[in-house]
Amino acid sequence: MTATRRSAARDRAAAFCERFGLRLPILQAPMASASPASLAAAVANAGGMGALGALLTAPAGIAAWAAEVRSHSNGAFQMNLWIPDPPPVRDAAAEERVRRFLAAWGPPVPPEAADAKPPDFDAQCDAFLAAGPAVVSSIMGLYPPAFVAALKSRGIAWFACATTLSEALQAEAAGADAIVAQGFEAGGHRGSYDDAAAERQGVGLFALLPRLADRLSVPIIATGGIGDGRGVAAALTLGASAAQIGTALLRCPEAKTNPAWAEALVELEPEATQPTRAFSGRLGRAVAIAYVKAAAAPDAPPPAPYPVQRALTTPMREAAQREGDIERMQAWAGQSAAMARDEPAGDFVRRVWEEAQELLP
Repeated sequence: MTATRRSAARDRAAAFCERFGLRLPILQAPMASASPASLAAAVANAGGMGALGALLTAPAGIAAWAAEVRSHSNGAFQMNLWIPDPPPVRDAAAEERVRRFLAAWGPPVPPEAADAKPPDFDAQCDAFLAAGPAVVSSIMGLYPPAFVAALKSRGIAWFACATTLSEALQAEAAGADAIVAQGFEAGGHRGSYDDAAAERQGVGLFALLPRLADRLSVPIIATGGIGDGRGVAAALTLGASAAQIGTALLRCPEAKTNPAWAEALVELEPEATQPTRAFSGRLGRAVAIAYVKAAAAPDAPPPAPYPVQRALTTPMREAAQREGDIERMQAWAGQSAAMARDEPAGDFVRRVWEEAQELLP
């Protein structure tokens, strides 16, 4: 029975690679502000799929990123967007308390800072269509039906992130070509469709995968806490067709990660990461730095909703990046961060797949 299951895992991976033009079933996670073209090209040239997390990227930047990747690779890449939340309910008094708290961690935050808006979602979607990637992916919800139809008419696949079976079934019914199953181990933002349920629906990847595999008819891409061949092999065995890796790529030189952030990942224990809303107002897993711990203290003000909290923390986060101060830096990290290596991304991806194949005879 074991041999049969492993053979099926290889078959799923091979079918996925053939369908999406890959040589190995490993995808770079689309990490907003941490997916430079150099990393995507390196992963794609190794046979995997590169990625852009375009949340904060304006349409012109999306076009420039795609052009840069294509100047260095003819491999596949995906482009990812958050599905926008409804406009947040504003509370001036609560925002003032957050601004006073942040004043101890960075430059003073003017009241108007909270009014900053993300790039226009519809314009970003149009830029995706113009760029024509192999895949467009979503997180925190589902694309509007008209945009899904536009993708399909252009032969662009849609990968939808899901954190529960209910979300995955919604995405499959809406036309998703594959489901990215995100476990609670993942670094960065939690992909929950219902933001208020993100903490309560904290399902681990290896509990989520079999549940999805038993109910879905589309391929599953496993993500969250995968950083070596053992994780890839386990994910394939449990029903995935491919694996997506984020944090473990951040020490690769092509990732151009801030040195303080990259250093913080070295031998980082799983329990040294922490889910927090303190950076953006949305739940995300980060290195448990001093700011994250202070923001979780009983006397700290509750974070403002997204995107207000993200706007309010921008001065602190930008100062931390400039100064290399990890204790107030937005340093996302999954629970397998210790598996990150200072290794060229192409070598990393090939090594991980070689390790996985040794476990999948």
